[in-house]
Order: sequence, then structure tokens, then C-alpha cells
Amino acid sequence: MPAHPPRNQPTARRHRTALAVTATLAAAAVALPPALASASPGGTAGTGRPGPQGPARAVDADFQRDADAVRATGAVGVQARVTGGRTTPTSGPRTVTSGTADIRTGRAVPADGYFRIASNTKTFVATVVLQLSAERKLSLDDTVERWLPGLVRGNGNDGRRITLRHLLQHTSGIHDDYPGFDSAARYYEKRFDPYTPRQLVERAMRHRPDFRPGKGWAYSNVGYMLLGMVIEKATGRTWHAEVRARLLKPLGLRHTYHPGGSPSVRTPHARGYQRFATAPKLVDVTLLKDANAAGGLIGTTADLNRFFRALLGGKVLKPAQLKEMKRTVPLNKEFQVPYPGARYGLGLMKNKLPCGGWYWSHGGDEIGYMSRNAVTDDGRVAVTASMSTEWSTSAADTLPQHRAAIRMVTRELCARRDLPYQQH
Repeated sequence: MPAHPPRNQPTARRHRTALAVTATLAAAAVALPPALASASPGGTAGTGRPGPQGPARAVDADFQRDADAVRATGAVGVQARVTGGRTTPTSGPRTVTSGTADIRTGRAVPADGYFRIASNTKTFVATVVLQLSAERKLSLDDTVERWLPGLVRGNGNDGRRITLRHLLQHTSGIHDDYPGFDSAARYYEKRFDPYTPRQLVERAMRHRPDFRPGKGWAYSNVGYMLLGMVIEKATGRTWHAEVRARLLKPLGLRHTYHPGGSPSVRTPHARGYQRFATAPKLVDVTLLKDANAAGGLIGTTADLNRFFRALLGGKVLKPAQLKEMKRTVPLNKEFQVPYPGARYGLGLMKNKLPCGGWYWSHGGDEIGYMSRNAVTDDGRVAVTASMSTEWSTSAADTLPQHRAAIRMVTRELCARRDLPYQQH
């Protein structure tokens, strides 16, 4: 993510994360945008299609109501999917949709639509690094200087003191200078002109570190760009080629991909919309060229559920590496507001469940798209939600949508998980 943006515009970023809903402003209620006032409440639980499809189970009715509540915060379109959980006569993945995929046509939100998964990409990158660690092709205690000599240097930055573990856990102290879009004009000017990872690292080196390595926590997209470069040095292949070979193909994630130089999102998809402080109307921001290791993948809710269930279920990493991934540190005070009590591991976040116990997630924010997810500790149940709306106004505008989405995925996780509720 970018450098620290103006404090009154904490979400004006090109690549963001589920953690980027900052606490600089108090949460405030958001009225439904006029463009959406006449939008349909959405589809039928379990189908994602509009119109009657027979009686839905009570739990699916709750799921649908929660999706509609997310839409009511100002989201143009919402799709959410739960996979796993208690078995019933109609067991299997369940999907709900709400709103519209295109405000020009009123097209229904696709239940299986593609979207920019943004910083969920970091969990894929972290998983590859941990696999390489298990194969002894690198060590988590290797320094950045060991793999990328001379790149992290200047203004107090020192790659000899920053380890790969620091990068994975956002404890490197590297200042996250990531340019973003704070206006529609800026989006139209720069949407097809992405910075290279090396350029973004060079921008970060113009700043002093936020803290000494290992002595604090601050979200850093630049850290994951460095990890992408380390993967390439260690394997001779790009980070996304390694993700494809090690994760997408073995797990059958046929609907997750790296877009390369294409600015488009595969169909079907809901169009992405941004609310800029400088624009009176929602802006269609679906087209974008920006596909780096901090958040460049595109996927679906079904694929994200499959990936996170396999990861937490122990099917992707060896026990020692999964244990390392789940070793957490607390977030800083700023990010404790959207994620109270949350802790961050290696590309994975641990959060409190409202029904007791914990869940794992990452989530992501990209211009036009927000996603939130929740997975049980054993991987038995996963819930992912995608919203085709982002805000570049204030944290007060973003927080209601974020909180409604978290409420939706965690309530559904609590309703579906097999095991008895666990206490903290």
C-alpha cells in the first residue's frame, strides 16, 4: 500500500488490505447512495439468482439479511459464499447476493463472479515462502540483504537487519509509500500505468523506517513486493508462476489467476465502483493494471474458500510451517479499531469470533472491490464475501461497510461450524 495517505483520506490507496480501514475517524452511519436507492435487494439464498426459488432454510435467510445489510451501507453489489459446516438435506456451498452488478443495466450480481482479491494475495505469497522454507531453499531468518543486496538501504533502512519473517509479519518497519487514487481524474490518468515493484521499493527508501525491525507493527505492501522478488531469486520464476504451480493447480483453483498486463476482470463479474470525495457520483473503476505480489490476483469466493480451508486444514503446509504461519503478534492501535483484538501471523490474521473462540482470515481492499472472509481454525468452514464498492472519502465512510461485512461472515461461520463453540 501507499505511503501514509492524508489522514482525512485513509482509504485513497491503489492496493489496500482488509486492515486498511484505519481508526483516524470515528465510525459514522452512511446513507445509501442515490444511485442505489432503487436497486433490488438481491438474489435468493443458495442460488444467487433473483426471484423465488422455494423456501430457504432459516440460516440462509439470516445470511441473506446480512448480505442486504451490507448493501444498505452503500455497497453496490454483494456476493457471499459459505463452504463446509453442518450437514443438512440441502448441504453444500451456499451463496447469497444483494444489490446489482452494474448500475447502468441493473444486471444481477453473479453468484460465481470474479473480483480483485487484493491483499488476500498476500496469504498465497506467504504460503509459497513457507513452502520454500520447508524445502530449505530459503530461511525465514534470512535477511533481505542476503537475497536483494543493496535494495533496502538509505535513510536508516537497512536490509541487513530485516528478515523475511519481518516482511511476512509486517514488523520490518519499512514505510509503506504506495501511491493511490484520491480522485476520479487521478484514476483515469494512471489506471494503466502501474509502478514496478522496484520503483515502489525506491519510493519507500526515501522515508525513514517507522520503527526498528521487530520493534513494532505497521502494514506494508512494499514488504510483500520484496517477498515476491525474493521468491523469484530463490526459484528462478516469478512469484505468480510459483503460486500457480504450487497452489492454484494442485488445489484445483481454476478461477484464481494473475492478470498479467490485462486491465480487465474475467466474466462474469460485478463492476467495481469507487466513491471519491471529489466526485458527486459513483465511478466505475473496473479497469486497472496493477498486479504485484502485494495484491495482484483475481479470483472468486468459491476459490478463496477452497484455498483457506485447505491451508487451515493442513493440506498445503507441513505442520511446522503452518505453526509458524499461525504465530501472531498484536496489530498496532490504529488497526485495532476495525479489528479489535486481532493479531497477525505470517500472511494470516487471527480474529475473535462473536460466538466465542477465534477465526482466521485476511481479506483485501482494492479500488472498486472489498472482500472479507472467515475460516475456522481447522479449516472445516469458510465464508468469503465480495463487495463491488470502495470508498476514497474517509474511514468513517468505510467502516460501516467493513463492519457489516465482518458481521455477515462471522455470524455465518458461527452458524455453520461443526465443532462445539470454544471459549477464549
